[in-house]
Amino acid sequence: MLHVSPSSFILKPAFAKIVCEPNWKWRKREKALENYDLFYVWSGEGNVVLNNQSYQVGQGSCFLFRKGDHPTATHNSQRPLVLTYIHFDIDEPVLEVPKSYRVLDHTLDFEYMLSRYVRLFLVNAYGAEEEARLILKQLLIHLLREEREVPREKKASNQLVEVVREVANYVLQHPGLPHRVEDLASRAGLSARYFSIKFKEIIGMSVQSYIIKCRIDRAQHLLLHAGMNVTEVADALGYRDIFFFSRQFKQYTGKSPSEIR
Repeated sequence: MLHVSPSSFILKPAFAKIVCEPNWKWRKREKALENYDLFYVWSGEGNVVLNNQSYQVGQGSCFLFRKGDHPTATHNSQRPLVLTYIHFDIDEPVLEVPKSYRVLDHTLDFEYMLSRYVRLFLVNAYGAEEEARLILKQLLIHLLREEREVPREKKASNQLVEVVREVANYVLQHPGLPHRVEDLASRAGLSARYFSIKFKEIIGMSVQSYIIKCRIDRAQHLLLHAGMNVTEVADALGYRDIFFFSRQFKQYTGKSPSEIR
């Protein structure tokens, strides 16, 4: 999939990020899959059976189901699966395809691209399909690259990257907390100044910008899927001033929270 053009990707209407219901099961269908399905686990515990092989899945588990596959799945109702799935096809010959299953070691960039893909269509963004095709190809390149990376002995610089990414992931998982740079730096075991410099180098944006991005991304999800109103979302994400929340939301998304909802 590295050498296929983005324009060859056929986007299917079946895509979402969902929290599976407690009694959720993916039963075997009469017909096999008729297209590709990129299937990623954000959190939870479950079991997927593919081609008579059983996989215990959790955060970072990623499948690329192919045409002809008959996957089935169940999950722990006490720890329900949170999934993103994206169905697609390709209308030109494909020479290399990522493996059917892997657990991703580095999830931050991959999860951002998954979220971006879904959000493009939820907000009906200009050029959504063109950008979605590019993102989809990036996701598949990411999988191919991970398969080809040779494990290296961790050096100090690699450990620093992991520490910063762990802090970034902590912010992503807890967007409503009153994060301060000093507290996050302490979590990383670094001075606030050095942490801020390295965070921007590794994550690609300042600490404060990343905190805001995580809050607004979560706000969009709550407005669209949780049935919460603007005041409830602002309060859940630590905003004391609803007008400040609305202004920051519009700066990031181009729309007001009420328009999104």
